[in-house]
Amino acid sequence: MTETAVESLSVSEAAWEAIQGAYDLQVHVAPDVIERRIDDLDLAKEFLAHGLKGFVLKSHYIPTAERAAVVTKAVPGIEAYGAITLNHSVGGLNPVALEIAGRSGNKIVWFPTVDAANETAGRLDGGSDKLPFWAKIQREIAAAGITRPPMTVLDTVGNISEDAQQCLELIAKHDMILATGHLGRHEIFPLVRAAKGCGVQRIIVTHAEFPSQNLTAEEQIELADAGAIIEHCFTTYHTNKCTWETVFANIRAVGVERTMLATDLGQKTNPPVAAGFAEFAQRLLDAGFTGQEINHMAATIPARLIH
Repeated sequence: MTETAVESLSVSEAAWEAIQGAYDLQVHVAPDVIERRIDDLDLAKEFLAHGLKGFVLKSHYIPTAERAAVVTKAVPGIEAYGAITLNHSVGGLNPVALEIAGRSGNKIVWFPTVDAANETAGRLDGGSDKLPFWAKIQREIAAAGITRPPMTVLDTVGNISEDAQQCLELIAKHDMILATGHLGRHEIFPLVRAAKGCGVQRIIVTHAEFPSQNLTAEEQIELADAGAIIEHCFTTYHTNKCTWETVFANIRAVGVERTMLATDLGQKTNPPVAAGFAEFAQRLLDAGFTGQEINHMAATIPARLIH
């Protein structure tokens, strides 16, 4: 019920230099429902020691804005930001939860992930190939009979649902970042269009090559043309869910100006977050990307989004 651990790559000074000042907009650390390799305060110290600037605390289950405020105050020099994920643990596509999140200084709103209709890994009949860490808890909830139906952002005729539309309006109202979560292709495109139509200024297509999305280069280009930033996460390739060659090609196709890097790290069997970020940079350097290009995707683009 865990992701496959892969031996880490040797990292050069040039790779560390390429991520100086970086922000990781997707980390999974303690405190969380799932056991993690590090907590948010120690992660802040780790980032500070390596010249990284900040991160967004992501949980599939718990809003994190309040924790992020504590971390920022406790570790001067690090910017920690909070997020909310619209799964059943916060009431799903819940405008009340979003209004409170917005008033709490929340930065990113992930649309459904573990409870998305498109995401089957956590279901009792969802197979067993390369399951993510959260699949175990999802299956335990389902086996206990307390789960709720998977969610979509579309209504019965394929348009954005009223609940999803209200969520978009609140994201725009509080100037939060929309992230597409684990929605499927057929949902991501109308959601991005609707978000732009109601004034959402910042949109991230979440881990574009993750198996439940697995967007092609052409689809990523189309979404970037519609105003989204395309996110690529280290764990997707490190755990062999997609090849490194695929992400290199996709970044070149979309362009570094419309691309951001994140780690999606914090799991006990994967590398430390900062080390994983540096290994991501090393992989890109070895593939022919320049340090300046990597820094643009790891520091400049995330900083523009988060500030």
